[in-house]
Amino acid sequence: MGSGAGERGWAERRPVLFPFLLSLFCLALSEQIRYRIPEEMPEGSVVGNLAKDLRLSVHELPTRKLRVSSEKPYFTVSAESGELLVSSRLDREQICGKKPACALEFEAVAENPLNFYHVNVEIEDVNDHTPKFTQNSFELQISESTLPGTRFILEVAEDADIGLNSLQTYKLSLSPSFSLINKEKQDGSKYPELVLEKPLDREQQGYHRLVLTASDRGDPPLNGTTELRIQVTDANDNPPVFSQDVYRVSLGENMPPGTTVLQVSATDQDEGVNSEITYSFYRTGQVFGLNSKNGEITTLNTLDFEEIKEYSIVVEGRDGGGLVAQCTVEINIQDENDNRPDVTFHSLVEMILENAVPGTLIALIKIHDRDSGENGEVNCRLEGEVPFQIIPSSKHSYKLVTDGTLDREQTPEYNVTITATDKGKPPLSTSTSVTLHITDVNDNAPVFHQASYVVDVAENNPPGASIAQVSASDPDLGPNSHVSYSIVASDLEPRALSSYVSVSTQSGVVFAQRAFDHEQLCAFELTLQARDHGSPALSANVSLRVLVGDRNDNAPRVLYPALGPDGSALFDTVPRAAQPGYLVTKVVAVDADSGHNAWLSYHVLQASEPGLFSVGLRTGEVRTARALGDRDAARQRLLVAVRDGGQPPLSATATLLLVFADSLQEALPDLSDRPAPSDPQAELQFYLVVALALISVLFLLAVILAVALHLRRSSSPAAWGCFQPGVCVKSGPVVPPNYSEGTLPYSYNLCVAHTGKTEFNFLKCNEQLSSGQDILCGDSSGTLFPLCNSSESTSHPETLMAQAPPNTDWRFSQAQRPGTSGSQNGDETGTWPNNQFDTEMLQAMILASASEAADGSSTLGGGAGTMGLSARYGPQFTLQHVPDYRQNVYIPGSNATLTNAAGKRDGKAPAGGNGNKKKSGKKEKK
Repeated sequence: MGSGAGERGWAERRPVLFPFLLSLFCLALSEQIRYRIPEEMPEGSVVGNLAKDLRLSVHELPTRKLRVSSEKPYFTVSAESGELLVSSRLDREQICGKKPACALEFEAVAENPLNFYHVNVEIEDVNDHTPKFTQNSFELQISESTLPGTRFILEVAEDADIGLNSLQTYKLSLSPSFSLINKEKQDGSKYPELVLEKPLDREQQGYHRLVLTASDRGDPPLNGTTELRIQVTDANDNPPVFSQDVYRVSLGENMPPGTTVLQVSATDQDEGVNSEITYSFYRTGQVFGLNSKNGEITTLNTLDFEEIKEYSIVVEGRDGGGLVAQCTVEINIQDENDNRPDVTFHSLVEMILENAVPGTLIALIKIHDRDSGENGEVNCRLEGEVPFQIIPSSKHSYKLVTDGTLDREQTPEYNVTITATDKGKPPLSTSTSVTLHITDVNDNAPVFHQASYVVDVAENNPPGASIAQVSASDPDLGPNSHVSYSIVASDLEPRALSSYVSVSTQSGVVFAQRAFDHEQLCAFELTLQARDHGSPALSANVSLRVLVGDRNDNAPRVLYPALGPDGSALFDTVPRAAQPGYLVTKVVAVDADSGHNAWLSYHVLQASEPGLFSVGLRTGEVRTARALGDRDAARQRLLVAVRDGGQPPLSATATLLLVFADSLQEALPDLSDRPAPSDPQAELQFYLVVALALISVLFLLAVILAVALHLRRSSSPAAWGCFQPGVCVKSGPVVPPNYSEGTLPYSYNLCVAHTGKTEFNFLKCNEQLSSGQDILCGDSSGTLFPLCNSSESTSHPETLMAQAPPNTDWRFSQAQRPGTSGSQNGDETGTWPNNQFDTEMLQAMILASASEAADGSSTLGGGAGTMGLSARYGPQFTLQHVPDYRQNVYIPGSNATLTNAAGKRDGKAPAGGNGNKKKSGKKEKK
C-alpha cells in the first residue's frame, strides 16, 4: 500500500527575504505531492488521497474534474473520493530496470479553474524475482595437474530485483575438493569463483557433480540453483594467462556494425597444442562478435545509449590442453545527440471560446529528449504570428495560453506549430502542429439582405400562395446561425393579421392566408423579425410593404336607368320637336375597380331605329342623332352596353324605353296602345299601382294644404320656406345619399295646374344664394333634399336645368393635382394618372362630387368649378381643369345635366312634362 498521506517535497529555498504573502504563493506553486508504494500492487489499490493532499474537498470533485495526465495510464483518480488508485500493473523492473531509485512523475489536472499539480510516486522494490541461471547445468573441465588454489569463474545468476532483494550470495554443495568464493564487481554485482582445494586424480574420480545455489536477502529469501558438472582431464601444466584481468573501453553509440571495440590477449607457457589458445565468449553474445584466433571484439549491431549504457562481457582463453583462463571486458557507451525532442500535448481544451480572455490556458505541453546532458536540454518556441504563447511550467512542461483576442468569424481555426530544439552539437529540433478550433459565441445578430422589402401582389391571389421571401444571414455557427422568422408588427388589426399573411419560420417565405381585395385593402406594411437560436438570442427587424394591385374583377354597375320593382325597364319621354343633339337621358354607371379597369365607355348594342340616337363614348349621354321622322315609331327601344378598360374588359347593359310625346297625357295613349299582357294578373297590378299613385298624390296635396294653412296662421315669415319669394330653406349637414340599391336619388315637386293637368316642375328661387348655401325642397314623399348650391340667381327651371357642353380641357395644374399624402403625382399631358393611389383619389373625388350633384348639394349653380369638392376636401381641390364628370350624373325627370355654369339647351324645350318618367307596361311611375 502507499504511504497514505504522501510525502510533499518543497523546492529549494534560497535565504532571501520575501514578503510573507509572496512566500505563501510561491509555496503553493512549487509544492509537489510525493507517494511511496511497493511494486505489484493490485489494480484499484489506493495510493493516497490526492484530493485531500491538494486541499480539495469532496464536494469540489465533480466540478474540478480531477484527473491524471501521464504518458502511460498507471494511475487514475476516483471521481467520488479523490483517491489516487492503481490502474495497471506496476513492475518496477520493467519500468526502471536496475536503477536504484524508481519514481513515476506525472501531473494531476484540475479544471474550473484549470491547474496542474506535480505528483511523484516512488516504486519500492519487492522480492518478486528469483535468482536464475541461464542454464540448468553447465560443464567445467579441469586438468588433474591443476594446482590447489586455482580459481575458476562460474556462471552468474541474474536477479531483476535491486538492493537486498537482488542476488547477494552463492553457495556450493559440500565437496572435499572444491570451495566457493563470492566476489564483487565494480558495479556491485556478485559473481562466484570455484577454488580447487586439493589436487585432482582423474583415475580416482573423473566427474564431480556439485549444486550451485544463488540466494538473495529478500523477505522471504529466494533461491536459484544449477548443476555444476566438473570433468577431470589429463594434465596440462600451464593454463593461459590474459594480459589483464579486466579490460575497459568507451565506445560511442551509433557505431556501424563491424567496428572494432578492442582485442584481448592471453599467453600459455606450454608448447605445442597446449599453447594454442582459442578465444570465446563465456556466454553467447548478440551485440558483439569475437575472433577466436586473435581475440578481436567487434560490434554486430548498432549500439544505442538510450537502451543500454554499459556492457560487461566474459572472454575465455582455452589452450589446446583444455586449460582455460578468463577475463572481463567492460564497455561503456557514450551518448551522442541522436534523438530529436518529443513534443506531446496533454489536457488539450476541446472548446476554445472566441471570447476567451488573454491568458486562458489551452493545453499542457511536455517536451522529452532521450539524450543526456546538454543533448537532452530543450528550448521551445511558437512558429508564426498566432494569438497564443507558451510559458514554462516545470522542467519539461510548458503551458499554451491565449495571447490576444479571438474571432471565429474571421479565423475559425489556428494551426499552431511548436518547435523544440535541444542544445546538442549539432542541435536537433522537432516541430509539432496542432489545429485549435475556435468555438462560436453568439456575438453577431442576423442581418437582412435588404434594408426593406416592397412587393406587389395582384388581388384575387390564391390563398396559401407565396407572395414574398425575406432572407437574413448570421455569420455565427451552429444554433447561433440558425435564423427563425416571425411577424412582430403590422398596420393591420392584430386579430386580423393572422387571417391575412403568415411567414415560414425556417425559410422566411411570406404566404397569403386569404385572397386580397384591392377595393378593401390596397396596401399594408409588416415588420418581420429574424432571430437566431443563440443564448441569449439576437434579432433584427425589417419592414415589408405589400402593395395589392388592382385586377379587372368588377363589372360596371348601372346606376341609372334603374329597373322597376318587377324588373321591367323604365321609360323616358322625348319631345317630338327634339332637334339633333337633344339630350334625351343619360346612362350612369360605376366600376369598383381602379385606374384603367374603371375607365368606362358606352356603346349602342341594339336600337329600334338605328341612327336615331347616339350615345357619348365616355359620358353615357343619349342624344338624338336626327329629328323624328314621320315614319319613325313613337316608341323606341335602346340597348346600351357599358364596358370598362380592363383586360379582358367586363361589361353591363342598360335598356332604355323612349316615347316621343310632348306631355305625359300625350304619352299615355302611346303606352296604352301597346299589346295587353297575356297575364290578367299584370293588368290588375298595374291598376293597383295607378290607384296607389293617385291616392299618394291626393294625400300629398292634403298635407301641403294643411302645412300652408298652418304657416299662414303663423306670424313668422320664415316658416313659409320655399313658398316665399325669399331665399329657400338653408340646409344643415345632410346625410350622404346611399347608392347601395344601384340608383341615384332624384327628387321633384308635384304641382297642380289650373287646367287640371299634372305637371312636374322644380321650385323656383327668386333670390340669389351665396356660395356654400344649399337649397332644400320637398319631394313627393315629403322628404327635404338639397337642390342647389349656387352663387347665381336661378329664377327659371329652364335656366337651372340648362346644359353646357363638357369642358375638354380638364387637366390638373401642378398645384391642383391630387396625390397620396400630399404628393404631387400625375401627368402634365392630362391623361388618366398611372399611379394607382392618385387614380383612386381622383375617382373618389369625382364620385363624391357626383353624389353631391345628384342630391342637389353641389354644382347646380354652385361655386365656380368646385364640383362641391372645396366644401368636402378643402379649397385646394377646386378642379378647374378636371373633366366635367358631372355630366355623368343625370337627374331623372329632367333632360338637363349638372354643370358648373348656366348653359343653353341644345333643343327646344317641350311644352310640358320635361323628361317625365314613366314605367313601361301601362304603369305610371311616380
